[in-house]
Amino acid sequence: MPRLFLISHASTPAQQYVRFPADDPISERGRRELERVAAPVIDRALTAPEVRAVDTAVALGWSATVEPALRDLDCARWSGVPMDSVAEVELAAWLTDPVSAPHGGESILDLIARVGAWLDTIDESPERIGVVTHPAVVKAATVCALGAPASAFWRADVRPLSVTRFSGRGGRWTLRLG
Repeated sequence: MPRLFLISHASTPAQQYVRFPADDPISERGRRELERVAAPVIDRALTAPEVRAVDTAVALGWSATVEPALRDLDCARWSGVPMDSVAEVELAAWLTDPVSAPHGGESILDLIARVGAWLDTIDESPERIGVVTHPAVVKAATVCALGAPASAFWRADVRPLSVTRFSGRGGRWTLRLG
């Protein structure tokens, strides 16, 4: 039974300044956070392609393979934009309707489908797989594992460098707490 350790990348300036992410680097705060983290013991490492995820994997001492399916939610024209600069009606639609994509990028439903398809590719080997990715991807994986509706996506809060554990077999995943 494979075990997944999904780790949210270290803090970035976008998180600090409440902006939608672009291909941001890790912030100084994120570098300090990494000094206090012990990476889980793994057999294989994967990372999202963005700089912040790759740099987090390197800082954890992992030689990780880039997996495009682990990329962050595509916010298109909102990338790098402060959240308070987005029209209230557009932001409200995005936060309440999982199929809405007023930014012209990926909807929450699309993200959940992408992450679910990636989870389906994990084979039955008993590997421990470390994955450095983004809060949105961790939340999508959680929704998939629980079989929750897409509207549950916004009910999870994923902190920088948090580790969310999953175990699975036969395409079914269990969220492991503790």
